[in-house]
This record gives sequence, structure tokens and C-alpha cells, in this order.
Amino acid sequence: MDASSQHTRQPPTMSSDSTPNAQTASGEVTAMPDSYKQPEAPTPSEAVPRTNLEDLQYRDPHHYPPNILEASSQHTVSALATKIYTLSYLVLFSLFGTLARVGLTALTSYPGAPVFTTVWANVGGSFIMGFLTEDRMLFRHEWGRAVYDEAIRARKDGEDLSAAKKAHLATKKTIPLYVGLATGFCGSFTSFSTFLRDVFLAASNDLPVPGGGFTTHRNGGYSFMALLGVLVTDITLSLGAYTMGSHLAAATEGLLPSLPFHFTRKILDRVAVVLGWGCWLGAVFLSIFPPHDHWRGQITFALVFAPIGCLGRFYLAMYLNAKRPSFPLGTFAANIIGTAILAIGWDVAHVPAGGVITCQVMQGLEDGLCGCLTTVSTWVAELHTLRRKHSYIYGAASVITGFALMIIIMGGLRWSQGFHPLLCKI
Repeated sequence: MDASSQHTRQPPTMSSDSTPNAQTASGEVTAMPDSYKQPEAPTPSEAVPRTNLEDLQYRDPHHYPPNILEASSQHTVSALATKIYTLSYLVLFSLFGTLARVGLTALTSYPGAPVFTTVWANVGGSFIMGFLTEDRMLFRHEWGRAVYDEAIRARKDGEDLSAAKKAHLATKKTIPLYVGLATGFCGSFTSFSTFLRDVFLAASNDLPVPGGGFTTHRNGGYSFMALLGVLVTDITLSLGAYTMGSHLAAATEGLLPSLPFHFTRKILDRVAVVLGWGCWLGAVFLSIFPPHDHWRGQITFALVFAPIGCLGRFYLAMYLNAKRPSFPLGTFAANIIGTAILAIGWDVAHVPAGGVITCQVMQGLEDGLCGCLTTVSTWVAELHTLRRKHSYIYGAASVITGFALMIIIMGGLRWSQGFHPLLCKI
């Protein structure tokens, strides 16, 4: 495909499929299949084209059927420009997501907190992901608006809406701003590796007590109950938050404004390029040049590594998720790789020979690279859209594999030398 040429594409096929399967779509906005709950052997008319980076381009409105087209100006952008906009949004929102996760964790660390602090970020990101997945108003003035208007017409005529909803989800996944919000912000706001780290620390009796300190000595039975407590709390709250977010989007469908088409295309997209890459470069400079204060180890190194993790997850999902629709290999690989890196970084940071700078870099890898490479919001979205059997297999495989890596990597240090205090936190 010539990246410099102008491109237009036909809108997704609006099939007559009236089953609930047509309403489902993955939370990750990359190469995910548009419906995991489709029949085992879908017919060509039931399949929605998968999204990849080459397909992220703006639609010529004149390709829509006249009966569902509103007046709009023709606007096409090259595939290369669309790639730049999409990647810029991912970089920018990965920085925002990292700041939101680290900041929310700090705000919820107080004496007597009812839950461990990292659960708040996973719940918040899952809630926003659910809202974005269900929402059909914010991007109505994009080229996907024709599908929305067709859904409104079908609703008034008493027709089935599943095909229109399925087509709308397929088109929305190719909007760069939506990709940035869902994959960039929500994916970076939540962290699967941090969640599994808490599971391991609960099992090893090292999970910090909110407000400071650690739990007292307990037997293995209590540690197992603590492990289950972290698992149940984080997973169920995140799943519930995703559902609540989708319900809120449905309830406010007639109240929310729509983003103006030309504002997003001619202003936001271009601003994102400058802000995204400029802020990332600024974080690099803040980490290199003095003063080398305490805050550098807490956040600036995390901002340096955050876009790398987000882009890595994006490409893994884009190239691997469609290979096996019943088991999203891309998201699974990102979560497991990020979990392994976090476990290694935790060990390096908690040995006395590392030094302050090494500790700061390891903290940045954990909060930035691993926090953005792994995601809970996309994971719970996939659990919602997979068939029930596939959902349980995928969810259990993710948790068991990640926890096993934690035991192998972190457990070796914990049950031999023990964890030393972080030098960069003293």
C-alpha cells in the first residue's frame, strides 16, 4: 500500500444478522475481531473486516448510501498521516494514563483504606472503557455517523439494531482519537502486571497496609485467603465497572454532545502530534538533566517508558489477536511479558547492591513500561465479549500463567534473601 497516496474505503458490511453475537466487540481497538461471540463457522456476510494500522484512514462520506447520508464535506487523509495521528494519540494518552494511575494510587494511600490502592486505577479504567465501547454519541459526526443514524432510523421503524451496532463498533475502532482514548488512556490507566504483583505480595505476606507498614505474621491458610481476596476484589470490581460504564453510555445517549468532525480532524489530530511526541521528549530531558531529585524516580522515568509499553501492546494486539478469535493472543502476550518484566524489575530494585539510580530506573520500568504494556480494561472487555467457555479459559490462563511467573521470579528472592527496602524511596 502506498503510504503517500489518498485512500478511501467502503463502510463495513451491515448484515442482517439479528443474533446477540452481532452486538459484541472487543475492547482493544486494534486487530481484534469485531465479535468474539460469532458462530463457530461464520458466513462471509456475518464477518466484519478486522482493523489494522493500514486500515486506519478516514472515510469519504460520499461512499455511504444516499438514504442514510447527511450533508458533510469530503475529507480524506493519507494512510501515512493517519498512522502518525494514531500513534501520536497513543503516546499522548499513555502519558496521561500513567499519570492518572500513579496519582490515583497516591491519593488512595491513606491509613485505614478499605481496599489495596492499585484496585482504584483498574476499576476507573475499566469503567471508562465500558463507556467508550458502548457510546454512540461522541463520535457521531465522524464518518461512522451514518451507521448511527441508520440505527436511529431502524429503532423508529421497529427493526433489529444488532447489525447497525456491529457496524458502528467496527467503524469507531478506526478513529484515531477513539484508539487513543481506549487503547492509549484506558489501557495505560489499568495494569494487569501490578494486579498480579499484588496477588503475589498478598500470598507472601508482603502486601503493604494502606497508609504504611505491612501485615503481621500469619500462617499459610491466611495467606491463601489474602490471595483470593485480591483476586476476587480486583477482577469482580473491574468487571462490574466495565458494565456500569456501558450502562452509563446507554443511559446518556440522548444527552451527550458529539465531537465536531472538522474540530477533531483539523485541530485535535494535529495538536496530538505536537503534544504527544513533545511531552515524551520533555520527560526524557527531565530524566537526563539535573536536578536529580526524589520525584524523578517516582514519575519521570515512568513517563519515559510508558509510550514504549503502550505501543508494544498496540502492535501485539494488532498482529496476534485476530489469529485466534477465541483466545486474544496479543493481549495475552502483552500481559504475560509485562508481568515477567515487572517481576524481574521488582527483584533488581529490592536487592541492596542495586543503588539509587538503578532503583529509580526499575521503578520507571514497573510503573511505565509494565504498567502500559499490560492492561486490565482490555482484558475485562474481552472477557465480556468472548463466549462463556472461552472467557473462562482465557481469564484463567492469563491469571494462572502470570501468577506462576511471579512465583518463579519474585518467589526465588522472597524466600531466599527476602525483599530489601527500595533505596530510591528512602
